[in-house]
Amino acid sequence: MEWFIHVVLAKIGDLMRTAHENYGVDPVVFLVIYLASAPFFYYSIFRMVRALALRKQQGILLWSTVFLGSTAAPFLYVLLFGRNLAWWVYVVIGLLIGQGVYSLIRRLRKKRPAAVGKTPLAEMRKEPPATGGSKKK
Repeated sequence: MEWFIHVVLAKIGDLMRTAHENYGVDPVVFLVIYLASAPFFYYSIFRMVRALALRKQQGILLWSTVFLGSTAAPFLYVLLFGRNLAWWVYVVIGLLIGQGVYSLIRRLRKKRPAAVGKTPLAEMRKEPPATGGSKKK
């Protein structure tokens, strides 16, 4: 079993070296950017939903920008520092970023509450309805 792990790790090392030499993209840097942007990604989703519930337009804009930036950061690294990439790589990265923008706009429009006072936080703050049972003595 140890030989299998050695062969797999050697193959991954060869692929990483080839990507760095041929395309100028260091897979370790890509992975670090990808993992470092993950907390910002999830926190921005939390804050964006909260801003939507509170109807704060500036918060929505700020946190949706952080969301988009944290999603696109590793791919922007490839676009900026990659060289000799095939034309379809640029198309795929452009489509990924474009799909992210489109999806974000669609979600923001869908989650906007329709009527004043009908926000999720307003609904949670209301007291629960009284139970209609009568007590017999």
